[in-house]
Amino acid sequence: MLCPWIPHRQCRLRHQARGLTVQCSTFNPPGAWSTRVPDSKHYDLVVIGSGPGGYVGAIRAAQMGMKTAVIERNRLGGVCLNWGCIPSKALLHNAELWSEAVTHGDQWGFSFEKATLDFQKAIGRSRGVADKLNTGVGFLLKKNKIDHIEGHATITSGAEGGTPCSIDVSSADENYYHGTGGEVRETITADKIIIATGAAPKELPFAPFNGTTIVGSHDAMVLPKQPENLVVIGSGAIGMEFAYFYNAIGTKVTVVEMLDRILPVEDEDVSKAALKAFKKQGITFHVGSMTTAIETDGQGATVTIQDAQDESKTQQLRADVVLVGIGVAGRFEGLIGDGLDLQVERGHIQTDAQSADEPTYATSVPGIYAIGDVIGPPWLAHVASEEAVTCVERMAGHHTLGVDYNSIPGCTYTNPQVASIGMTERAARDAGVEYTVGTFPLSALGKAIAVGQTEGFVKIIASKPYGEILGAHIIGKDASELIHEFCLAIRLEATAEDIISTMHAHPTMAESIHEAALGTESRAINF
Repeated sequence: MLCPWIPHRQCRLRHQARGLTVQCSTFNPPGAWSTRVPDSKHYDLVVIGSGPGGYVGAIRAAQMGMKTAVIERNRLGGVCLNWGCIPSKALLHNAELWSEAVTHGDQWGFSFEKATLDFQKAIGRSRGVADKLNTGVGFLLKKNKIDHIEGHATITSGAEGGTPCSIDVSSADENYYHGTGGEVRETITADKIIIATGAAPKELPFAPFNGTTIVGSHDAMVLPKQPENLVVIGSGAIGMEFAYFYNAIGTKVTVVEMLDRILPVEDEDVSKAALKAFKKQGITFHVGSMTTAIETDGQGATVTIQDAQDESKTQQLRADVVLVGIGVAGRFEGLIGDGLDLQVERGHIQTDAQSADEPTYATSVPGIYAIGDVIGPPWLAHVASEEAVTCVERMAGHHTLGVDYNSIPGCTYTNPQVASIGMTERAARDAGVEYTVGTFPLSALGKAIAVGQTEGFVKIIASKPYGEILGAHIIGKDASELIHEFCLAIRLEATAEDIISTMHAHPTMAESIHEAALGTESRAINF
């Protein structure tokens, strides 16, 4: 018979053009969406949240013919586009330009008299970038005929007993991260729901955000004026990016880290090199130190820190602003309706991604799925996007390779940049893997010397005896771009020899990858 799922226009037209009356094999989900009702407020799929997981999943669903809606309580694009990944990179570019032209300009023959930075103009440009991309997401939804529903979503039921999922939509309050809804405005139904509501910054229990002196990453993007002194609690990617930005433009920055090294998820050699580089730039660090109290007054805040190994050793730090960057937790305030048995553990919605070899991202409630930061680590936008596509395609009955959680790149956009993928050297050692290491310093690379960016290195962890790439770690110029050669290498189970036998253009930063691969076999040419 003809493809029974009538809205799937592409399959229907393809069958008709060929004179065929066979059932569509491209899109034939179990039950063929049997709960559909002829109602404009019923959808095949409703995605809650429009960040890099939500809008990408919605577009992929629409491409496969699903009638799709996105519910967003605030701005399209989510935290990443509006308050995270993108606008923060605009600010970091400001810092790089300032550092190159003003701080180190004399090396390049530049001379400036009374150079100043208009802080609010820099912030304004960052907000303009976010606005542009926010508009772009709206265009993409419209282009793909996806309904954009504004408001706060509360899921009242899953797809059980032959009935569809149900969602109440209400007016969203003004709270960005921990907001809920007011009076119910409308109720919509859907065969499937994807929760893609992201995550919110964690607060210290004894010092909640106040938006002025104790802030998270959201408020740090739009401070009313540049602080003279900033204390950053936490030295992960978010903490270090803000520390780098504010230090570069003249703020006195102090970073407090509870663990014994900064950027603690990175390879130890990278952490050491990063600490050295940022200290050289003027950032002060207190590693192995716990924050025990923050007292605010009309002039700023006093931060009390304690040695993690010796409680008797305490110190007080003074700051105009304290930025807390200690991680994130899933956002689902007001999302789960009364009586909905949606399993949540340790601040994140649980799905079969925690247990299944080929997860569908199904939650404990039939018909409800969840992807991205709301389900837990690694809390990366690109992971959310890949999970969304996998979720939707498997929902539709497609066979897809899915997300390879062993080959996820992570990047920190400071200067020097940091990027990594796969196993660290310690992880390989702890796993009992036989491995070899190839490291190439950028100080020996012609392109790095030419552009004055010689801090850092490329480090490769390769297996013995075959040389399969197990991990790669880069600190230095363009690390966030260079890492993708290793993404492909690990995905394809490539070896160091595969990289060695691949020609790399000269002069480029990418030559450092070639040299590091040679180093795994003690064959480096330029070092």
